[in-house]
Amino acid sequence: MTTAEHIRSIASSKSREVTIAGVPWPLYKVVALVVGLIVTLAVGIVSVNAAPAVLAGAAAGTLIWLVLGSVRHYRGS
Repeated sequence: MTTAEHIRSIASSKSREVTIAGVPWPLYKVVALVVGLIVTLAVGIVSVNAAPAVLAGAAAGTLIWLVLGSVRHYRGS
């Protein structure tokens, strides 16, 4: 299975879990980590400084992790 096929199967499945190295992860955690990484890279490129990039990426990832996790918990999934 290629990466593109794996991503399509994740998107089309009813399950909200992604298997990483044989361990199931909730999809919201993977999304939070990816967004945090993207924010870190974007701020790092713009500011050319590691400190604000890491802080912004950590803040974005944490915020998304908490918000999506609470929404998932609230829905009872």
